[in-house]
Amino acid sequence: APTSGRLTRLRGRLARSQNAVGKSLLGLLGGGDLDEDSWEEIEDTLVMADLGTAVTATIVENLRSELAARTIRTADEAREVLHSVLVRALRPELDRSIRALPHDNHPSILLVVGVNGTGKTTTTGKLARVLVADGRRVLLGAADTFRAAAADQLQTWGERVGAQIVRGREGADPASVAFDAVSTGIDTGVDVVLVDTAGRLHTKTGLMDELGKVKRVVEKKAAVDEVLLVLDATVGQNGLTQARVFADVVDITGVVLTKLDGTAKGGIVFQVQHELGVPVKLVGLGEGADDLAPFEPGAFVDALLG
Repeated sequence: APTSGRLTRLRGRLARSQNAVGKSLLGLLGGGDLDEDSWEEIEDTLVMADLGTAVTATIVENLRSELAARTIRTADEAREVLHSVLVRALRPELDRSIRALPHDNHPSILLVVGVNGTGKTTTTGKLARVLVADGRRVLLGAADTFRAAAADQLQTWGERVGAQIVRGREGADPASVAFDAVSTGIDTGVDVVLVDTAGRLHTKTGLMDELGKVKRVVEKKAAVDEVLLVLDATVGQNGLTQARVFADVVDITGVVLTKLDGTAKGGIVFQVQHELGVPVKLVGLGEGADDLAPFEPGAFVDALLG
């Protein structure tokens, strides 16, 4: 199925995040003139929803100036102001498209990176499904060679969606598997090569170095178009620590936030973008094969506010 409008259809999945943030903020803003205690409460609500102190400060400042500039008489007017301030904080001008169009002489190359357990391999499979549905010919590279289950899982996705797969033996050098996948992709004329990299723990320097090596080796064959970092929305601040380490090793071009339906703290979206300076491009909202949705700031804020 096509992905446009998917986030709107999956909006109910964000119900857990909606209630916490939306209700308390709208309750405070709709209550007429705000005193300092109310503003502190608004600030606390945003921080507790994982927006982070820097983003929260900006949002509160913008809310204050917007409310000072106009007379808010109804809950709907309060919602409208809050909606526009939150959407602006999500930087709707960022390019959220997935660069998956083939070049003249080689396919588009996408690396998927992230810590094991975030849903990285599943996300690679779901993304392949989206691209195949859009009419692209996709090749999957199973470069997460430390986890036998990862290559098997990816193979199952490949068979299910009609994408070919290149995999090495268990424990093979991930960089060489990635290189083989890209070489095969060039030889067979596919549109996109999606490489699932090892879910290296961000604390293991050797493994992070290896991720840098995967990218360097692949780039001997073709430039990498996207490095998508998969983060688990339910781990909050820990996810950001991981994200910074990955960002230091490879240039991340976009973030995929998984398990967004399982957290009451949807605010992590704001903070990830602020910290990394790259857009959240996709969000995972469940276990189903079609639960990966393009991220749309307006639809997300609608869901957040309920």
